[in-house]
Amino acid sequence: MQAIILAAGMGKRLGSLTKDNTKCMITVNGTTLIERLLNQLDTLNLSKIVLVVGYKSAELIAFIETLNVKTPLVYVHNEIYDKTNNIYSLYLAKDYLLSEDTLLLESDLIVEDSVIPKLLHHPYPSLALVAKFESWMDGTAVMLDKDDNILRFISNKNFSFEEIPDYYKTVNIYKFSKAFSTTHYVPFLEAYSKALGNNEYYEQVLRVITLLDKPEIKALRLDKELWYEIDDIQDLDIAESVFADDKESLNKISTRYGGYWRYPHMIDFCYLVNPYFPNQRLMAEIKANFERLMCEYPSGLNVNNLLAAKDFGVNKNYICIGNGASELIKSLSSLLSGKFGIIYPTFEEYPNRLDKSRIEPFYIDNENYTYTSDDIIRFYDNKSISNLVVINPDNPSGNFIPQSDLLKLCDWSLKNKIKLIVDESFLDFSTEAEATTLLNDDILEKYPNLLIVKSISKSYGVPGLRLGFVASSNQALMDSIKKDVTIWNINSFAEFYMQIFGKYQHDYEQACVAFINERKRFYDKLQAIDFLRIIPSQANYFLCEITQKYTAKHLTEIMLSQFNILIKNCDTKTGGKNYIRIAIRNEADNNAIVEAFKKLQ
Repeated sequence: MQAIILAAGMGKRLGSLTKDNTKCMITVNGTTLIERLLNQLDTLNLSKIVLVVGYKSAELIAFIETLNVKTPLVYVHNEIYDKTNNIYSLYLAKDYLLSEDTLLLESDLIVEDSVIPKLLHHPYPSLALVAKFESWMDGTAVMLDKDDNILRFISNKNFSFEEIPDYYKTVNIYKFSKAFSTTHYVPFLEAYSKALGNNEYYEQVLRVITLLDKPEIKALRLDKELWYEIDDIQDLDIAESVFADDKESLNKISTRYGGYWRYPHMIDFCYLVNPYFPNQRLMAEIKANFERLMCEYPSGLNVNNLLAAKDFGVNKNYICIGNGASELIKSLSSLLSGKFGIIYPTFEEYPNRLDKSRIEPFYIDNENYTYTSDDIIRFYDNKSISNLVVINPDNPSGNFIPQSDLLKLCDWSLKNKIKLIVDESFLDFSTEAEATTLLNDDILEKYPNLLIVKSISKSYGVPGLRLGFVASSNQALMDSIKKDVTIWNINSFAEFYMQIFGKYQHDYEQACVAFINERKRFYDKLQAIDFLRIIPSQANYFLCEITQKYTAKHLTEIMLSQFNILIKNCDTKTGGKNYIRIAIRNEADNNAIVEAFKKLQ
């Protein structure tokens, strides 16, 4: 068995990274692609490794010669690499294909160590390595039957987004037997090149071969093995997070703050949404209007404030919609003067928007991080603050304050001329949501110092739409907020969602009931984990103390590296104490994390 690596391309899409280097010379976490690939191949007892080189070939060869690769190396030169595609590079190496069984690889790949041996040791002689196609992928796709026969290669012309669940992406690693190369691949390669020229891709030859009655090549499916094809700087960024060591991988993924559809095998127990809403009918209505929404401007701020007022039952003058609650929190932090009372641990968006000199912190020091309005009043009664932030239920503790208690806080803050910001982003997950909300005109008018903030992303399960609002009867302040945000601060999809939401209000209420039931079931399941103490919550997450075996940092790393589960390390939120936060997801995902924890007991 030999290997052929195609490494002649210029990698133009990587911009300045390939100005002075070939594509395979870019580094992922400090190691070049070609070094990693050659080291992996060097362990397989191959007869030789053939490299087809072109762009910056002298520099590439000089670098390879420093790597002390034990397997014999052979170089084939593509002198017209800038005028051809990889079909010509492989054509130049066709005599090697005819000489023995071959592993064929492209040089812009990074794979985990188990991938190539999986292909090499599979008993079927000729295989194309494939992985489940994901929505962001580009390049060659195939469809398979139940016996892993390749039914067809999918061209760009015939690509159907509706059929993506049935597609597989070629990983661009192949195993060709000498017989397959002799009877099938090389004859078709020569004919295809003569008929259509050298500016094509070698996969097109396979596409033609699969039309035969006996193509003699099958697919080998990857499961959860790691691999990535690096065509541009975004691919490189993803690859560095996927192939980092445990500690660095967690850091790189956590600091992305979302976009986790690019990590299809990872389950996100860090970010907080409603697993039971929106329902499929609402999603179908948005999809049916997708093209028009994509191509037309949204309405201005005044119209969208009217929609928000309709959906949440408040006076249109009292509400301002935001591009997520975070936009409005930023606005409030700049428009409100004086010091802010912040209760810790907390949702960090509020303190992160403030200079530390503007924060009067109240640190909750009991083990469940519980507190009442009386506790807040007692602490701040002799403090000089102009604003007070109360998140109800709180994040990350899930602490809950009932409405009677909140109204006591409203009276105290009004008397002391303190603006009270009550964040109700997680309130709909509580068992007393309807009886606790302060979001109605009578309360807002009675307490002009009161501001209600709500993230629509979290409880309504639409974080991609970036929606939130602030409400207050303080007209001067609301006018200032509306001037502070832009006229088109939300997009057409978000506007359309607010436009149609009323039809799905009952479905949303049922979803919240389903969530509350699942939270109870999940809480009971988590009680079986001997190293966790689960703090009861009225929100869509549990704060958990780690009582033995692990630190929060270590457990978070293990969960990602061993189980592909992302959880929140709360040691920075809790002053270095040993706590994690676990989002509450659907039953299947919740069962998966419980089983993972059990394996660590």
